[in-house]
Amino acid sequence: MHDKPLTPAAERILAVASELFYDRGIRAVGVDLIADEAGTTKKTLYDRFGSKDGLVQRYLKRRYDLWCAHVTQYVDSLDQGEQRVLGVYDALDLWMRDNHRGCGFVNAFAEFGGTDSPVLAIIESEKAWTRSLFARLATEAGYPDSEELGTRLSLLHEGAVVMGTAGGRDDAIAVARSVAAELLAALARERKFVAGVELPRT
Repeated sequence: MHDKPLTPAAERILAVASELFYDRGIRAVGVDLIADEAGTTKKTLYDRFGSKDGLVQRYLKRRYDLWCAHVTQYVDSLDQGEQRVLGVYDALDLWMRDNHRGCGFVNAFAEFGGTDSPVLAIIESEKAWTRSLFARLATEAGYPDSEELGTRLSLLHEGAVVMGTAGGRDDAIAVARSVAAELLAALARERKFVAGVELPRT
């Protein structure tokens, strides 16, 4: 999900807006504040992004790209198999250390859900990407029914983010990873049993 390169001035506006949108909420932040914090004018903002809506879309697209790159780089550093699947949770744990207000896409949905805003398509794309990543990694690791497994693993992933922020559970991601590991181990035992080689339970 890529757009045309931005000018240095536009990059500054986007950086400031991204921080404000995430920390305070999209609707709570006006273009006057963004322009002031970025050291520019509203005219420059509108010239570069067309409207606040255009800036919001660019913010979410940039966040989407950063998240995808972060997870992909982390997972690609791991060996094939179960560890790559579980590595998504480890990547999430690292990501959340700098994202104290939870998932920016869930936060945006809380503000725009039920509307016809184009930002909803970006939010849906991010959730679909994470789900498909789990499914692909499960396929590469040899697990059966990888699409369904990808859905289950992504639900654990999403729940961990919510419980880690709104639910006050600092261990939410670790718990989700542990549950995912148990699920993968159970599937591995089932696969070996069907093949005639039963694995010991751990």
